Amino acid sequence: MAPRADEPLVLGIETSCDETGVGIVRGHTLLADAIASSVDEHARFGGVVPEVASRAHLEAMVPTIERALKEAGVSAKDLDGIAVTAGPGLAGALLVGVSAAKAYAYALGKPLYGVNHLASHICVDQLEHGALPEPTMALLVSGGHSSLLLAPDITSDVRPLGSTIDDAAGEAFDKVARVLNLGFPGGPVIDRYAREGDPDAIRFPRGLTGSRDPIYDFSFSGLKTAVARWIEARRAAGEEVPVADVAASFQEAVVDVLTRKAVRACKDNGVDHLMIGGGVAANTRLRAMAARRCEDAGITLRVPRPKLCTDNGAMVAALGSEMVARGRSASAWDLSADSSLPVTETHVPAPEGAHGHGHSHGHSHTHDHDHVHELSKKNLYES
Repeated sequence: MAPRADEPLVLGIETSCDETGVGIVRGHTLLADAIASSVDEHARFGGVVPEVASRAHLEAMVPTIERALKEAGVSAKDLDGIAVTAGPGLAGALLVGVSAAKAYAYALGKPLYGVNHLASHICVDQLEHGALPEPTMALLVSGGHSSLLLAPDITSDVRPLGSTIDDAAGEAFDKVARVLNLGFPGGPVIDRYAREGDPDAIRFPRGLTGSRDPIYDFSFSGLKTAVARWIEARRAAGEEVPVADVAASFQEAVVDVLTRKAVRACKDNGVDHLMIGGGVAANTRLRAMAARRCEDAGITLRVPRPKLCTDNGAMVAALGSEMVARGRSASAWDLSADSSLPVTETHVPAPEGAHGHGHSHGHSHTHDHDHVHELSKKNLYES
């Protein structure tokens, strides 16, 4: 379905980790999704180096925004708002994105929306499968997060049910790949090797699945350690390590726990839709097991295509567009990056009574604090 001209046109900027993502969305329609990744620069270190990521964002920001505008066939002056990931994420990397978003919003006279990275991962599914049902149950799995979230309203009400108490799922994939000497990032390469292995070859532990364990929380540190010790024992005995079987068995343990807890959360909370997002949602075994278990439980599964599961600007633009459409308050000009922004804060509005952005949905926007702009400019020019 073609987007309507009266739907909000929003540009989104994502810099929470090592991907400079810029997306442009009109309503629920994706117009552009431009990404510049610095993953190759981190590979030799075996993980993301924050300072390297921040510098890469600085270099990639303007070219990536220009590429997205060209791809979407729109002018920056046509935008109805600019959204940016305010957190959680790497502080320095977030700061680059927030600074760029504030500069563009200020220069263009557009409202600014600092949004939550995790809520954005949920909202991106609207670009694939249409409006999210309310409430939506979301399983978010990535290098930094493993979370079960209940979202009655993606713009204002996201409730955490469970999360990882140690390693996130994606982090465990990276660490196991390192032990197997498969390189970085670990998720895609383990998925690839696992297709040739036997998932039942080795029975690795399933963390936090006992009767007295927290029913919605996750733990993958013990699993990671068990895999490492199994590999070390084989090597110490002079035996060959069956890489494909280890990859498949490890992956099966992760996916088993993730899907089991997600389906239980849906049943316990009377929710008939499950959305899976985050980088690990691109994993083929996770998608297959989730599809089977959801079908058996009568739950509708929603998973975006792999490119929209990993960090991208489209997801930020999607949430920003929803903020505009629902009339949510824009952020203040003193918006800051928050590396530990809780998921319950889906966006960072201007404080009550503050001179924030006056805005109206449409093609014209007013600022009730333009006098502040003029004073700032005056001070700059006179200094």
